[in-house]
Amino acid sequence: MRYLILAFFMGISVVLELSAAPLKAGAAAVDISPQAFPMNMPGGFSANPATSVHDPLHARALVLADGQTTLAWVVIDNLGVPKKVVAEAKELAAKATGIPVDHIMVSGTHSHSAVNPAEDPPVVGAKLSTAEANAAAYRQVMLEGVSQAIIRAHAALRPAGVGVAARPLTHEVFNRRWFLKPGKMPPNPFGEYDQVKMNPGTSPDILDRPAGPTDPDISVLSVVDAKRKPLALFANYSLHYVGSTPRGQVSADYYGEFARLMPSRLGAGEGFVAAMSNGTSGDINNVPFGVGRPPRAPFEQIRIVAGEAADVAWQAVRDIPKHQTDVVLGVRQRLLTLKYRKPTKEQLLYAKAVLAIKDQAAIDRLPRLAMDYAHRTLAAADRPEETVDVILQAFRVGDAVVCGVPFETFAETGLELKQKSPFGRTIVVSIANGRHGYLPTPRQHELGGYETWLGTNHVQKDASELVVRNLLEMMGEMR
Repeated sequence: MRYLILAFFMGISVVLELSAAPLKAGAAAVDISPQAFPMNMPGGFSANPATSVHDPLHARALVLADGQTTLAWVVIDNLGVPKKVVAEAKELAAKATGIPVDHIMVSGTHSHSAVNPAEDPPVVGAKLSTAEANAAAYRQVMLEGVSQAIIRAHAALRPAGVGVAARPLTHEVFNRRWFLKPGKMPPNPFGEYDQVKMNPGTSPDILDRPAGPTDPDISVLSVVDAKRKPLALFANYSLHYVGSTPRGQVSADYYGEFARLMPSRLGAGEGFVAAMSNGTSGDINNVPFGVGRPPRAPFEQIRIVAGEAADVAWQAVRDIPKHQTDVVLGVRQRLLTLKYRKPTKEQLLYAKAVLAIKDQAAIDRLPRLAMDYAHRTLAAADRPEETVDVILQAFRVGDAVVCGVPFETFAETGLELKQKSPFGRTIVVSIANGRHGYLPTPRQHELGGYETWLGTNHVQKDASELVVRNLLEMMGEMR
């Protein structure tokens, strides 16, 4: 309910209760699987061309409207969110629906078995290689998929109720940054020694302890229609992709399998849309370090994790006492200006020395990935921009809030936001409205490791603190 306070001259104040318009909701899913091959699958340091589709990729949209405010949240099966493509898609959707651009959030699932679109449209008359032509064609597929998902969800708006809940799934999330036993730490690509290592293997002979926490909660935003039938479910879990997909085949990973399972879990009918978004999983994965796991067939572990996540999501929905029809919606968006990191003089000299080596035997003796990060060091030094503007968003849905962060955010940052949030439930979505690399905390920067390296992390070392401070202010304004 909203309230209006009227002050009278006699010093008497009267509070009139204003009924919020009944909530409306609409959802839609659009297939954005590539049609042309080969295409490059992102992630990793070596080429991994896709030649077919194992399971489809989608753009899944949820639109909520309370009579005054309309919000749209789209989850796309992609490693990240191509900034220019998403900006264009938002403009198209805004023009067709009237939803303001800053009321639209687009987040990526971070599937490493999705495919890369071109960031820019091809120049008219330009000669393109097959790979470039396929990436350009896929750019249009993604552009239309994201915008059409919003447009179709908006067109499907109907009276609805919404509820938010969370339940833990603890045994599928593991912090992947570890302190190692003395003498077990290999040099990093810069010829230095970190205090922690990402994905150190599962041998207890080298492992000491994890360097950070996990966030085990699966949060669900459940939507039902006027007859209390399931309309949509948008979930969030702080787990990186699972992986082990069939080689050379495009896949939505466990996010897509979760979406496929949820209709049967909830007894949902035609038109129901489920989506799993990526939470604060920048330092989290699905590897049980120090514990042996039986070998899995391709896609098997994805099915296991998705099935467990679907079960927990079903339980969380059952925890919702009542889906509310009179919730108040709100939105805040800020552009946060962050400084780009630049290499030190010593790092630059080291990178140039590495790239000057021509003898293969000498190259083979370099620390792992030394060549890759030497190139990244020079690229960071040559970047003409000093700063970058990143989008932060916060969507209010009654006593819950959905925060969008355009980084691979660490679990401890997500936990801090949840602990300090003024809302009853807080969902933190990573890789939303852009992807600007990893977002370690200052403490994690001191420890080093893959996620903190220059070229993997791109912005100033206290950026996570600025993100938290701004999001808390934004939430406070809506509360």
